[in-house]
Amino acid sequence: MGEDGAPLPPREALPRGAVTRFAPSPTGFLHLGHAHAALFAWHLARAAGGRFLLRIEDIDAGRCRPEFAAAIVEDLAWLGLDWPEPVRVQSRHMAEYRAALDSLATRGLLYPCFCTRAEIAREIAAAAHAPHGPDGPLYPGTCRRLSAAERQERLARGDPHALRLDMAAALRTAPRDLSCHELGEGRRRCDPARFGDVVLARKDTPASYHLCVTHDDALQGVTLVTRGADLRPATDLHRLLQALMGWPEPAYAHHRLLTDAAGRRLAKREGAPALRALREAGHRPEAVRAMAGFGAAPR
Repeated sequence: MGEDGAPLPPREALPRGAVTRFAPSPTGFLHLGHAHAALFAWHLARAAGGRFLLRIEDIDAGRCRPEFAAAIVEDLAWLGLDWPEPVRVQSRHMAEYRAALDSLATRGLLYPCFCTRAEIAREIAAAAHAPHGPDGPLYPGTCRRLSAAERQERLARGDPHALRLDMAAALRTAPRDLSCHELGEGRRRCDPARFGDVVLARKDTPASYHLCVTHDDALQGVTLVTRGADLRPATDLHRLLQALMGWPEPAYAHHRLLTDAAGRRLAKREGAPALRALREAGHRPEAVRAMAGFGAAPR
């Protein structure tokens, strides 16, 4: 537990000099759930004698806004956090993600998917049994079964498409004993197959969250990935990408999700109180830190 009762892994379990990060998407103002995640990463880095990084994950050009990115910096500084500059902004590094995708494609681990969301939904609905993964029904593999000639014809025609990971091919390439280390829990076996052929790039988002986050964690030397318990299943897929790309393996610590009085997770779509609204209402940073589960000021 932290100084004020916040749930933290045991100090002896922390990797010495751990590098953590908080990596929000600027699609709205930060709320108390974000504050909890940022403070969780901050306190772990401080307890380990390490560093805390801020990263802006703005690859979704349709939803991300510069004014929200600026507000993230302002709100975190008001809470008392600081971090080394410059802050990595993902939208400025799309060529790096493209190179990672090209590496996977060269090894036959990606394939173009021309299916629309509506076509996929119809095919899943028509199936007698549609397997489900952490994100819902799995893609049925329609475009994986296209011949090389069919793919080339459609690509040459300029048909819109996404790029999917060929999970079966990826698993043949990756180590069979893929696992991850959870702080305070030890190692556990990973099962990336349950995600099926995930999308790693699409027209409106040229590189996916899964690819970008694992790429950047490796590039920035993040050794301890902290995030909400809802993202624990994604660790299995991220470990696969790390193994395929030869990226180092970090440790993981998943924190609880803040909920409201009715037990609902604090989220933007549920109207969670924004940090700046709390500030404008006269709350002090220490009071907001306490609301987020961390009463002690960062040091």
